[in-house]
Amino acid sequence: MGDSSTDVECVRAADIVGVSPTSDALARADDAARGYANGSRAASTWRAYEADWRAFLGWCAGTGVRPLPASPRDIARFLAVEALPCAERPAGRAVSTLRRRLAAIRLMHLGAGHVSPHAAPEVSEVLRGIANSRRDVAGARKAPVLDADACRMVDALDLATLAGLRDRAVLLLGFAGALRRSELCALDVSDLERRDRGFLLTVRHSKTDQAGRTQTIAIPGQAGSPYCPVDAVERWLVAGGVRGGAVFLRFYRGDVPSPHRLSPQSVAAIVKRGAGAIGRDPTAFAAHSLRHGFLTQAARNGSDIYRMAAQSRHRDVRTVMAYVQDETRFDDHPGQRMLGAREPAGRRDADVVAVPAGGDRLPRP
Repeated sequence: MGDSSTDVECVRAADIVGVSPTSDALARADDAARGYANGSRAASTWRAYEADWRAFLGWCAGTGVRPLPASPRDIARFLAVEALPCAERPAGRAVSTLRRRLAAIRLMHLGAGHVSPHAAPEVSEVLRGIANSRRDVAGARKAPVLDADACRMVDALDLATLAGLRDRAVLLLGFAGALRRSELCALDVSDLERRDRGFLLTVRHSKTDQAGRTQTIAIPGQAGSPYCPVDAVERWLVAGGVRGGAVFLRFYRGDVPSPHRLSPQSVAAIVKRGAGAIGRDPTAFAAHSLRHGFLTQAARNGSDIYRMAAQSRHRDVRTVMAYVQDETRFDDHPGQRMLGAREPAGRRDADVVAVPAGGDRLPRP
């Protein structure tokens, strides 16, 4: 890795492990250490970091500044420019993206043996200011796929095709398991254990469990239902000839399964197609809509919040509480009996008095 050229290779944690063996034993130790270092983060995270580093390199090349080691002032400038609105991104880069950019820059500096400037006041203050400027901007929250929506999406599929069977299994298992799209894609046949009442599903890696401690959840079967997630998965596995490895596969043209694992983008596409098929706006939905929908539906059904958190595997129950609160804000509301319908304003018979014949009726004072 060069110290200051702009053609520095993308960062990997393996670069943090030095390469100066003095013996075959040390060389083997270095190889092992680099392998474990590369496994410190998910492959998708490394790809994102690599894209982030390339973005920083591109900006440095365009402005003529040194990327490695970079000065705190130049990193602050880069973040500020990334946050600015442009034709491609009217709202600018999201704060979460900027934080990830900063994480990639930090790793690159550590890998090259430099002190990282990511925590310098010039950088942290600019990032804090960007975050503060977005406080009043509503987040683009995707719509949930509720129980009825999932069933209607399944009804719209062509179950005479293998792709239709796979998509049904993706929709129903993703909903019933409150699974993230990455978890659906990483699922192997060996992660499904059939029980009398459904599946025990093992999640080996997740967004909040990079160390792979594994978590197990139950997927209840629904006997006699055309929307049973257990039956849908089993029918897909048999029809698709899937006996091991990835549960969900990509397709070649012509309704032919490939040996390649389904991608997270494909899960999103399945949900969006389903939304369009039932007359909803596809842009309002994403893969996360399945997970969001399970929690929203469970909250509407009055489910126990701790059981909900156990199924969704949220580390902080307060995150799940947000779903429950959204669905119960009107329950026992203190203003429920206020501003209700009343008799129209005007005269009533009790408000007038009778006068002698030939006289007028006058209102009471």
